[in-house]
Amino acid sequence: MEIEMITGRIAQNLEHLKRYTSTPDAGCTRLPFTKETREAVDYLRKEMEEIGLEVKEDAAGNVYGILRGTDPTLPCVMTGSHIDSVLHGGNYDGIGGVVCSLEVARQIVEMGLEHKRDLVVIGFMDEEGMRFGTGYFGSGAILGHRNAEYTRQFSDINGVTIAEAMREYGLDPDKVEDAAWPEGSIGNFVEAHIEQGPVLDQKNIEIGLVTGIVGIQRYMVKVYGRADHAGTTPMDMRLDAADTAAKIISKIADWAREKADGTVATVGLIKVPNGGMNIVAEEVEFTVDIRSMNNDNINDIANRIKAALERECKIMGGSFKIDTKLVITPVELSRSMLDKLETSCKTHGFSYMRMPSGAGHDSLEIGQQLPTVMVFVPSKDGRSHTPVEFSRYSDLAKASVLMTDLIADLLNK
Repeated sequence: MEIEMITGRIAQNLEHLKRYTSTPDAGCTRLPFTKETREAVDYLRKEMEEIGLEVKEDAAGNVYGILRGTDPTLPCVMTGSHIDSVLHGGNYDGIGGVVCSLEVARQIVEMGLEHKRDLVVIGFMDEEGMRFGTGYFGSGAILGHRNAEYTRQFSDINGVTIAEAMREYGLDPDKVEDAAWPEGSIGNFVEAHIEQGPVLDQKNIEIGLVTGIVGIQRYMVKVYGRADHAGTTPMDMRLDAADTAAKIISKIADWAREKADGTVATVGLIKVPNGGMNIVAEEVEFTVDIRSMNNDNINDIANRIKAALERECKIMGGSFKIDTKLVITPVELSRSMLDKLETSCKTHGFSYMRMPSGAGHDSLEIGQQLPTVMVFVPSKDGRSHTPVEFSRYSDLAKASVLMTDLIADLLNK
């Protein structure tokens, strides 16, 4: 019955949160510092208050609720995930983990558990990096990794900087460093998330216990040539940015395949500004996203891309520019917390497996500094970042029960 009650509450919250999208008939689009995010945050605030949490929003746009413990000098236990989505994404990525964490707090309250440490349930701003091409903004901010200069450095496709978007949202970008928590004030971080891959679903396993998260490097590359007439400019007299970019782009995936250890590399966006069917391309922009549990592999592919750009642009006669959007190393998650979660899986009779994460999460940023663990639930057919993304509410409820077991123990350590 407990699982059924929790499942119903998770379903109610997620069905309501689905409404906060700018593309209601085409998946979830909830970008950072937008009206849709404000609506989702206001809803989460209400739910936190109903549970009895002390609700706050910080200078980075994170929303969190605190269930106070008896000893305010002890580091808190923090749990949550992100509020934002990709363009035309699903209704479970990130926000499912936030709702699971709400249920953890509710279960702790319903248990009447006396605890020494504060429990903090948090919804992070801008994990995806979809709008500004970066990522982990809110989780980086609580660790002191974001400042006012950072907010002015990156902009969206309309030229709106993070700083400008923050002001429109009602925040002061010059105060973003105020979101940082004092060193030693966070003791552990626990995150639930959908797997976003096919392994658990194909194996019919209920829970994934995440052992580590891949490192990520993201770049925006611009190749510059010269615009000319497509019919009258001989091939040996062209400064063709598209031709040069294509030669490099075509090799990137093969460089990742050579590693043969789960390393991946993706060119997810290609643009030809002011391009046309009958114009030799003057400029080409493309993104690169490289991920691996082996940081040497990431660095090797990034170095190959830079070397190829230098070589091909020299041959073409043009130039290039690389903007670094994100560099974050792989992280191993807490073995002691994984062991406790495994014991809980056995106690409740949930099937489980230990597995790495090929997707980045707020736990990737936080796990660089703090004891961190993640719980995965299956994604139907492995689909994510698409409107067809689906995870069963009952599986999210099971994750919240496991998290409650772990967190109830941590709160009195």
